[in-house]
Amino acid sequence: MGNDAAGWDSDRRPGSWRTYRTKVIAGAVAVTVLAVGAVLLLRGGDEDDGSDEAVAQARGFLDAWAAGEPARAAARTDDPEAARSLLESVTENMRPEAVAFTVGDDPAEAEGGDLPDGAFTVPFTAAFTLEGVGEWTYESSAVVMPGEDGDQDGWTIAWESALVHPRLEEGQTLVLSVDSPERAPILAADGSQLAGPATVWEISVWPAQLSDPDAAWEALDALDAGIDTDALADRVAEAEPDQAVPVITLREAPFREAEDALRAVEGLQFTEGTRPLALAARPLVGGLDPESGAGASGLQERYDEQLAGTPSAAVVIADRESGDAVDTLYAQEGGEAGAPVRTTIDPAVQRAAEEALADVDREGSLVALRPSTGEVLAAADWPEDGFNRSFQGQLAPGSTFKVITAAALLEGGAGPDEVLGCPQTVTVDGQPFENQGRFELGPGTTLHDAFTASCNTAFIGNRDRIAPEALVAAAEAFGFGGEWNVGAASFDGSVPVPDSDNALAAALIGQGQVQASPLGMAAVAATVADGTFRQPVLVPDAAEERYEAPSRLSEGTAETLRALMRDTVTEGSASALADVAGAPGAKTGTAEFDADGDGETSTNAWMIGFLGEGDLAFAVVLENGGSGGSDAGPVAAAFLNAL
Repeated sequence: MGNDAAGWDSDRRPGSWRTYRTKVIAGAVAVTVLAVGAVLLLRGGDEDDGSDEAVAQARGFLDAWAAGEPARAAARTDDPEAARSLLESVTENMRPEAVAFTVGDDPAEAEGGDLPDGAFTVPFTAAFTLEGVGEWTYESSAVVMPGEDGDQDGWTIAWESALVHPRLEEGQTLVLSVDSPERAPILAADGSQLAGPATVWEISVWPAQLSDPDAAWEALDALDAGIDTDALADRVAEAEPDQAVPVITLREAPFREAEDALRAVEGLQFTEGTRPLALAARPLVGGLDPESGAGASGLQERYDEQLAGTPSAAVVIADRESGDAVDTLYAQEGGEAGAPVRTTIDPAVQRAAEEALADVDREGSLVALRPSTGEVLAAADWPEDGFNRSFQGQLAPGSTFKVITAAALLEGGAGPDEVLGCPQTVTVDGQPFENQGRFELGPGTTLHDAFTASCNTAFIGNRDRIAPEALVAAAEAFGFGGEWNVGAASFDGSVPVPDSDNALAAALIGQGQVQASPLGMAAVAATVADGTFRQPVLVPDAAEERYEAPSRLSEGTAETLRALMRDTVTEGSASALADVAGAPGAKTGTAEFDADGDGETSTNAWMIGFLGEGDLAFAVVLENGGSGGSDAGPVAAAFLNAL
């Protein structure tokens, strides 16, 4: 509610309204004031009877109220303390997103035995924009009194609760109650939950009980959760002795791993709770804003309205002392439960992908697809609470792109036995291009051998056989350059037309301006396996219109690529999969990039592939070091062997 947990006001007792679930809106109340300028009628001909001053005083009061400055508004009344208290209560308990007041243009002489002569009643319209309600309006009025002896320089508003709302009596306040439905889950293909309620542990410090601060900071540092223990020590030092200082909220698994060490420290406190969390594919599924509960990233953000449902809300009059509801001023009916988002993720495939990445403990991704349909079976990233690299990474694919380069050669009439040669170095426009480890295979090297051994110089040395536009056209047959409708944010690949001989040389081996995501490279392998590009799909209900490539591979090209990728496993650079069942085919890649912008290069290790005896394609990338065969290959093997 924004005040103490006991109820509506800091001095009230708990009451029945505590059962309403409300959602705190973080930040200052956003308010606007809309004042309608009015030409006020002068009473008694040209003589000013004070109505202009009365309206100005009312408008000043309403301006301050709308601006979220209750003390300034209350100062214009004859009972500033009572006015400030009620205005603060209404603001805290209504939590308006916006407030606007329109002042009427026809003040009337106020009537009442206790009112001085010359008092006016100034009507106004209040408009509150409220969560779960929208705009709620009502009519009210303010009685404005002149100063003593009719002094019109000392106009004052006669304070009463009914000024805030005509049906409000002394000792009462306005309350917005929002009943939000339970958030719907994000589901895997089998109906199990990828995101839903999960156990969490909130860790805090009790300053009065903290006998050994250094031991506490050491135990918290050991969590490796990014806790700034120096800043925490300052917060603890500034806190009241019996004031809990929050530290971090942990999932069940990491808490249990560290539980003994944490509980051994006197002064650390632990509270068990439940929170909607991503249970698998965390970067893809996304998370919630801890304050508002709204989706903040990933699928949780994209499908927030569907998952959250529609809340029901009511504006009520409540007793400030007891918290009991007295009257309902407005009820917004029609709240609806959220609807689940169903994905194509296969829990067993996802689990195998996540475990394979976790075992190497390196930044990377693993994506798996079903080639016959394009369905996404797994999207794993490491670290598991990091960036959604699997769908949104923009990386040079390195030699895995030679699948597309080979397709361009094959579509241009070359065959697997076409002699390309494989020298140690090829120089283009003064820039030398080498093979990894500076190997060479000799002038009689065929397309088959250059592909399976991943010879850069073979493809670059025959660049005159691949027009820049032909390379782009080949990439388009694999889905590059299109706008995919996956059901989640995705980077769908980029292969600009090379504008120089050097740019073409780099593009042929997946460097230069060529970029792809792991999802995109898994789609390359899936296209080879199926023979046709099928746009990847994660959320079928949101991907009714799927991108279709402008061209497709010939049957002969697809068949030859499948054979080349299979031979890359049995006799080439993808030998890490040689003992994997299911007749896998694969292509390795080692992409160089400028790691720090200072000219020092690092590498990303890739492997893409498919099961020849199964309906599955995959892409693995590990960032910052290593090669496709020796680093990405074992991860792919561990993944496939776990299926």
